[in-house]
Amino acid sequence: MELIIILTSFLVAAFIALFSKYRVLTELSSALVSIIALVGSLIIAIKVSSAKIYSPFSFFTVDALSSIVILIIAFVGLATTIYSIKYLRQETARNVLNFGRIKQYFILLNLFVAAMFLAITTSNPIFAWISIEATTLSTAFLISFYNKPSAMEAAWKYLIINSIGLLLGFFGTLLYFTSIDLANVGGLVNWQLLMSNVSHLDPLIAKIAFIFVLIGYGTKVGFAPMHTWLPDAHSKAPAPVSALLSGVLLNVAFITVLRFKAITDLVVEKSFTQNLFIIFGVISIVIAALIIFTQKNYKRLLAYSSIENMGIIALGFGFGGLGVFASILHMIYHSLLKSTLFLSAGTILLKYGSTKIAKIKGALNVLPITSILFLAGFFAITGAPPFGIFLTKIYIVSAGIKIHPIVSVIVLFLIAILFIGFFKHASRMFFGEKSLEVKEGEESIWLIIPPFALIIIALYLSFNIPQFLSILINEVVLHY
Repeated sequence: MELIIILTSFLVAAFIALFSKYRVLTELSSALVSIIALVGSLIIAIKVSSAKIYSPFSFFTVDALSSIVILIIAFVGLATTIYSIKYLRQETARNVLNFGRIKQYFILLNLFVAAMFLAITTSNPIFAWISIEATTLSTAFLISFYNKPSAMEAAWKYLIINSIGLLLGFFGTLLYFTSIDLANVGGLVNWQLLMSNVSHLDPLIAKIAFIFVLIGYGTKVGFAPMHTWLPDAHSKAPAPVSALLSGVLLNVAFITVLRFKAITDLVVEKSFTQNLFIIFGVISIVIAALIIFTQKNYKRLLAYSSIENMGIIALGFGFGGLGVFASILHMIYHSLLKSTLFLSAGTILLKYGSTKIAKIKGALNVLPITSILFLAGFFAITGAPPFGIFLTKIYIVSAGIKIHPIVSVIVLFLIAILFIGFFKHASRMFFGEKSLEVKEGEESIWLIIPPFALIIIALYLSFNIPQFLSILINEVVLHY
C-alpha cells in the first residue's frame, strides 16, 4: 500500500504543478510529497529487513537491494526538492525564469522521481525498461531547462545516446525471455519467473543477452566508453537535477544490470559477469583519471567523479565477496556525497554566475559555509577519512588484491591521480583572493540545509549503520 501512496502522491503533485496558479502551492505540494515518499520508503525498508521481501501486489516486488535504492531516492529526492524551491526563487529574482518555467520544472521533477521509484520496484523487466526510458524523456527536458544552445545540444546528446543504449538493453531483455514458454504464462513475466526458468536458458544466449544488457543499461549508468553524454548533461542541467542524475539515476540503471547478472550467474560461470564488470569498471576509472586534470568546468568535474565512482562500484561486484558488501555501502555514500557536491555547486553558480573553474576565486571568503560543505564533500568522495568511502575503497581493493593484484594496484594508482586532479581544481576555486566583481553576501539557509543534511547522514552512516540497513546489505551480499 505504501508504494501506491508514494507513486500516486508524485502524480498528484505533478497535476497540482500543472494546474496551479500559485507558486507556493506548487512548491509545498512537491515538498510534502517528498516527505511522504521518505516516510513510506523507510516503512518499506524496515518491512523488507524483517520479511525479506515486500510485495503488496503482484506487479510490485521490493527486495533488499531495491529497498536500499528507494531509500536513496527518497532521501536525495527530498533534499533536492527543498533545495529547488529556493534555487529557483533566486533564478526568478535574476529574471532567468518565469512562473511557467517553474511549473514545468516541478511537473518534470515529480514525474522523474516517480519513474525511478517505479523502475526499482516493479516486478516486470519490461516495465522496468519503460520506467527507465521515462526517466530519459523527463530529464531530457530538465537538462535543456534554460533553453541555451549548449543545453539543447546536451539534451539531444543525452536523449539519443541513452535511447540507443536502452534499445540494446531491451533486446538483451528479450533474449532472456527465450527461456520461458510465453504461451503458458498467465500474466506478466517477472524477475522471479525468469529466475525459476534459468534451466531452460541456453548458456550462449545468456552470455550474449548479458552483454547487450550491460552495454545498454551501462550507457545509463555512465560506464566508459558509453559515458559521453554524462559530462555534458550534468554540466548543463539545473544543480538539483544534476544531483538526482548523478546521485540516484545511475544507481537505478545499475540495479537493473545486477538483476540480470543474478539470472546469468545461474546459467554460466559467475566469473563471466564478474570479468565484464571489472573490465568496464577499470575503463571507467582510467577515463575519469585521464580527463579530470584538463577540466575547466566544475560541474563536469563532478560528472567525471561519478564515472569513476560507478566504475569502483562495478569493480566491487566484479571482485565479489567483501567487494559486494563494500560496493553497496559505496553506492549509498556516493549518492549522498555527490548530491551534496552538486547542490553546493549550484549555490556557487548562483553567486558567481559561471560554471568555469577559472572564474571561481576565493569562494571560501564569499560563500564560507557552502565552500566548507563542498570541500568536505570533495575529501569524502575522494576517499579521505573519516568518511566511509575511505573504507569502502580499501575493502574493494582488498577484495581484488589476491585474484587480480595488477588491477588492484592500477586502481589504487588511478584513485591517487583522481584525488590530485580534483584537489588541484578545488584549491584554485576556494583559496586565494576573491574576484573584485563578486560581492560577499549572506547564504540562504535553505540552500545550506539540504546539502548539510546529506553530508551529515553520510558521516553518521560512516560510523553507525542502523540495524535494518545492515540486515538489508547483508541480504544483498548473499544474493550477489
